[in-house]
Amino acid sequence: MARSRFIVSYDISDDKRRSRVHRTLMNFGDRLQFSLFQCDLTARELVALRAALHPHLNHAEDQVLFVELGPADGTGAERIDAVGRPYAALVRVRIV
Repeated sequence: MARSRFIVSYDISDDKRRSRVHRTLMNFGDRLQFSLFQCDLTARELVALRAALHPHLNHAEDQVLFVELGPADGTGAERIDAVGRPYAALVRVRIV
């Protein structure tokens, strides 16, 4: 099953809900900044992530954004720019 790369960002004012959302996202992707994650997900994993976030949100106040960047294998035209400290792509290392 093909994976797509997503940038997931959240804006949550309540500390308890924000912490729960943060912990949930840690299980699905890599933290780029405190409220910004990179997640490589299959369609099924995306549905699972949305379902896992649902009970932690106040749907009238909170917002979680999903920005699809294309295929996670790098064949898409991904471009991330930064102002200030330069953006450094994540390097994954497997320890066996």
